[in-house]
Amino acid sequence: MESPVLSSAQMREAEESAFAHGVEVEALMEQAGAGIARCLVQFFPKPGRCITFAGKGNNGGDALVAARHLKESGWVIDVRLAFPEEECAELTRKHLRTLREVPEADTPLRFRGPTVLLDGLLGLGAKELLREPIRTSAKEINRLRREEGVVIIAVDIPTGLNGDSGETDPEDSITADFTFTIGYAKHGLILDSSIDKVGRLVVVALPDLVVPDNAANELIATREALHSVLPRRKFSSFKNQFGRIGIVAGSEGMIGAAVMATEGALRAGAGLVELFVPKDLYSLMASVAPAEAMVRPIRSAKELSEKKIDVWAVGPGLGIERASELIKFVDQTTQPMVIDADMINALSGKTDLLKRSPGPRLLTPHPGEMRRLFDSGKMSRAGTARHFCEQYPVTLLLKGSRTIVTERARPLSYNCTGNPGMATGGMGDVLTGVCAGLMGGGVAPFDAARIGAWSCGRAAEIAVFSRGQSEESLLPRDVLANLGEAFNELRDSAV
Repeated sequence: MESPVLSSAQMREAEESAFAHGVEVEALMEQAGAGIARCLVQFFPKPGRCITFAGKGNNGGDALVAARHLKESGWVIDVRLAFPEEECAELTRKHLRTLREVPEADTPLRFRGPTVLLDGLLGLGAKELLREPIRTSAKEINRLRREEGVVIIAVDIPTGLNGDSGETDPEDSITADFTFTIGYAKHGLILDSSIDKVGRLVVVALPDLVVPDNAANELIATREALHSVLPRRKFSSFKNQFGRIGIVAGSEGMIGAAVMATEGALRAGAGLVELFVPKDLYSLMASVAPAEAMVRPIRSAKELSEKKIDVWAVGPGLGIERASELIKFVDQTTQPMVIDADMINALSGKTDLLKRSPGPRLLTPHPGEMRRLFDSGKMSRAGTARHFCEQYPVTLLLKGSRTIVTERARPLSYNCTGNPGMATGGMGDVLTGVCAGLMGGGVAPFDAARIGAWSCGRAAEIAVFSRGQSEESLLPRDVLANLGEAFNELRDSAV
C-alpha cells in the first residue's frame, strides 16, 4: 500500500474518520507507540538508554508508550516531563504510571548500547513558535545532541517545526536525526528546507487510519509500498529471463565508476552483464571488472547499436568527450536506458532529443547535473521534477537526501532511506547499475528507480547500524555488500 503525504487537515480527517468508526484514541496511541519502538529497534537493535522527553498531550503519550515497549525489551528509560505531572492529559498520565510499573532492566544491560532521545514534546497541532516550558526542554534536547552525541528521534514531528509549511522556531527548533512520523508523512517534513531538521524520515503505519480520497500527489516510498512491485522468481528461472544489461561507462582515470555500475547491475539480479569499454582500456578494465561480467572492447559508439542488449546503462565515468560521441546512440536506441553522470551533462542543451526517445529513458541526475540539464530558476526540487517531466516523457530520479522519482502524470515519490555517509563518489554509479539490473528483470522504470533508491539507501543504513561502518567510513562497496540484506527486507512482508 502506498503511503501518501498529508496536510495537517487531511491527517485530522483520517483520525476523525477512524474515531467515527469506533477506534479509540488509546488504541491509536498504543499502535503508534509500539510502532515507534519497533522502528527504533530496527536501527538500534542492542538495548541501551532512552531519554524520553514528554509533553502533556497525545504526543507525549505516544512517546511514553514507545518507552514502555523499549523498557520491556531491556532498554533503560529516563523520563523527563516538560510540565508537572498533574498538568498532563489523562492518557499521558496513565501511560506514565504503566511505564513506571515495568521492572527495570538487569544491570548487565544498562548502557551497553546507544543513548537515544525521544522528542515527544509537541505534535501536529503545535505551531513553530515555542513557548515555555517547551522552549527550555527543546534547548536541553539540542544541547544533548550537540555536546553529548545523543541521537534524537522526533515523535511524529520535530518540536518547533510546522507540519504544513516546514517553518521552524528561529532559535530552538529541535534538530532530529530521525523523525518517526505517525500514520502518514506530513507535508512540512518532506520540504527541502526541512531536511536537516527532520533527518531520516520513517513512517509508522497505523492500520486503523484510512487515506483521504484527495491525498495522492506525493508519496513516501516505504518498504510496504515497494514490497508488491519487486517480482518473485519462478523456481524454473534461467538467466535469459533477467535481461542482458549493457554498461557503457568508464574512461581513463575513471574506471572505478564502470566497475561499480557493473557490480550494481549484477547485485540487482541481472541475468547477464556486458561492460563496453574503449579498446585501449580493455586490458586494464578486464583486470578489475567483476568476474561475473563480460568486458567488451569497442572502437566506436557505432558498434553499440549492433549489440543484442535488453537494457542499457550509459554515463558513469564516461568523460564528457566520450559521452558526446554517444549522443546519436542515446537518441536512436529503442531499448530501455538508464542515463547518468557525463551522459546527462552531454545532453545539456540537447534535451529536445528526450522528447522523441524511441524507448524508455530513466535519468538519474544529482542536483548539479539537473541544473545543467534544466534551468528551473528558483523552483524547489519537487517543482523542478514536476516541470521537467511535464515537458519530457522520461522517468526522473533526482538524487539527494530525499531522492525524488516521478514521471509525467505520476505523483512524486520520495525515498527516505540512506544517510549522510552516502555523500561520496561512486554511490550514484552503484545506483545506476542497480536500476538497470532491475529493469532487466522486467521492473518498469518508475518502480526500478524507487526500488533502486530504497535498496541502496537501506544497504547504506545496514552497513552503518549493523556492520560497524560510520558516516565517515562508508564506501560504495559497503552498499554493494549489503544490497542482499536490503532486498531481503523489501521482500519479507513480516519485517
